[in-house]
Amino acid sequence: MSTLGIIAGSGRLAELVASAALSQGRDVFLLALEGQADPAFIAASKLPHAWVRLGAAGQGFDALKNAGAMDVVMAGGVRRPSLRELAPDWRAAKFFARIGLGALGDDGLLKAVIKEFEAEGFNVLGPDDILQSLLARDGAYGRHAPDEQALADIALGVRVAKALGALDVGQAVVVQQGLVLGLEAIEGTAALIARCKELRRDGEGGVLVKTAKPQQERRVDLPSIGPDTVAQAHAAGLRGIAVETSRSLVLDEKALVESADRLGLFVVGVSA
Repeated sequence: MSTLGIIAGSGRLAELVASAALSQGRDVFLLALEGQADPAFIAASKLPHAWVRLGAAGQGFDALKNAGAMDVVMAGGVRRPSLRELAPDWRAAKFFARIGLGALGDDGLLKAVIKEFEAEGFNVLGPDDILQSLLARDGAYGRHAPDEQALADIALGVRVAKALGALDVGQAVVVQQGLVLGLEAIEGTAALIARCKELRRDGEGGVLVKTAKPQQERRVDLPSIGPDTVAQAHAAGLRGIAVETSRSLVLDEKALVESADRLGLFVVGVSA
């Protein structure tokens, strides 16, 4: 197996993928995105690595090739910057000029990025190719389960999230007692949950529903939840979380279940 290049964004996904790859006997090289990847993880990993600006595509490609990493996986969140923030090098500028950055939503942009990697000779993998246990399974995680009202909210949330995703806008929605409290856009899931805390109604709390977009490129940006999501949902007065099975990632399942059980939230995988 060749060296695995992990393009590290925010969150713990890059760490989990690196650990799984090392346990499989693979060499790992980290390409850490400045302003996105966790410096503490990069330093503590003691793995070969390089830091690169998001707009420095040429430097990133060269670093991966010099490390012998022709298999690459994109792991972690990436805040989408403006073109001014990117300060693209000649390689990135050529790419943006061809695709038209402003004309693409997140999914369209990520698909174009994958094609660019493939044109450079890289084999782009999904995180689940390395760590298959991350994929959400059907049914409850932990001892709590949704009641009839929560199931109705989940069903509505799935329909709304799929409609939202078809427009390449977001992957998550919060529903309470049949009312849509909030939709995810560029702010991300954590900000959506925090915003809905101020919008909640009296009575039973709402539900966070995350699904993949209908046109989702599975190798990048699959919806994900982890222990932090559970803590955020509890702080916002939500009663549970539902994620799409086989097309979502569950990070740190053991810690997630322990947190959900302790806080009294349900977490379920549902078919969309």
